[in-house]
Amino acid sequence: MTDFLYENVIFRLIYCNLSGSSDKCVNEYGYVQGIFPAGFEWLAFLLAGFLLAFIFINGILGAVILSIWGERRLYGRFQNRLGPNRWGPWGLFSSVADAIKVMFKEDVVPSDADRLLFNIAPILMVFPVFMIFSVIPMGIGTFVVDLNVGLLFILSVTSMSGLAVVIAAWASGNRIAIFSGLRAVAVLISYEIPMALSLVGVLMFAGTLSLGGIVEQQKIPFILLQPLGFFVFFLASLAEINRTPFDLTEAESELGAGYLNDYSSMKFGIFFLAEFAATIGSSAIITTVFLSGWKGPDILPSQFWFLLKLVIVLIAIVWVRMSWPRLRIDQILELAWKGLFELTLINIVATAILVTIWPNPTMGEIWIMAGINWLVAIPSVIVVGKVLRRKDNKTIQAGRDNEPYPVGTETLAPSLVNKVGEK
Repeated sequence: MTDFLYENVIFRLIYCNLSGSSDKCVNEYGYVQGIFPAGFEWLAFLLAGFLLAFIFINGILGAVILSIWGERRLYGRFQNRLGPNRWGPWGLFSSVADAIKVMFKEDVVPSDADRLLFNIAPILMVFPVFMIFSVIPMGIGTFVVDLNVGLLFILSVTSMSGLAVVIAAWASGNRIAIFSGLRAVAVLISYEIPMALSLVGVLMFAGTLSLGGIVEQQKIPFILLQPLGFFVFFLASLAEINRTPFDLTEAESELGAGYLNDYSSMKFGIFFLAEFAATIGSSAIITTVFLSGWKGPDILPSQFWFLLKLVIVLIAIVWVRMSWPRLRIDQILELAWKGLFELTLINIVATAILVTIWPNPTMGEIWIMAGINWLVAIPSVIVVGKVLRRKDNKTIQAGRDNEPYPVGTETLAPSLVNKVGEK
């Protein structure tokens, strides 16, 4: 077995207990004997890999259920209402009830839909989300695999969501769904660019694409060293995962549920699962890249610190949702191309200059770099905000100089107006 797999605590625990005859398990980790006899290491390897994937996938599903419950409770706090509180203590089982209800709803497929694409789209939406979690270190030795190009892997995998949106919209055979899908893809493509560029400064400081390596290189959290990068990445993440104020795919006034209009039962549930799992995945990436991941005082396990930071980011996302209204499509695209893109360029130039001056910074120099980056970030955000701010619309006062707003009947032919008056 490859040596790097032994670094995974969960995989090593399962594999060495199944196959204790492995030389590395016996010599380095003190295992005496396993369940399987010598010669069955291959079977232990397959079972350990299967159980590791099973634990992570079901952990994600459980996290989604808890996330839905937590968001609804926070919505109740923000909006001064109770939230779910009927089934289970504090309403903990409400999300379970919702999941069961979705499973037993009727699965309706439109007659004009492309059945093959219609059924594949939900899978394409949720599959990349599970792949993201495979490279995120959730603690010391708690990961599926530590890729040396983990950050690049995440950026590549998340781009598949745009394809899933287009397929779902096109397969429905519904014009409203197609409009929503095309609008969503425009947003996804626009925000992928500033999202990727916002991480360039992190790579300059860390010198590696491995997420585990990025965590190790954070002597102080990169949110202090890269405030502009964090600001852009956070907003771009909200747009990529279809969260308020960027949730243009679901607009009750003109699109209804958007590209999900024609989905029902568990297919709709899978899209719903993908959205909440993507929110958790995005929060996990922010925690890893900008909040020093699992690092924290040794008095508690590293997994605790990772989960604590993850929950804080999730609460911040809910806070944004409860505080900001939905933006228009032109405002969203303008923010991406005329705001965030420019901020990433400023961040890259400032970071490149600092890294050139201090290629191997001491702790004091790191704090100086952080202060300089904050001095660059705050004025940059203010200036870009002023550039993007539109002029206030002039309020039209009713008076003699203003023409009255025309009534619909005034635009009709006189003969039609007379007939309407007679009736």
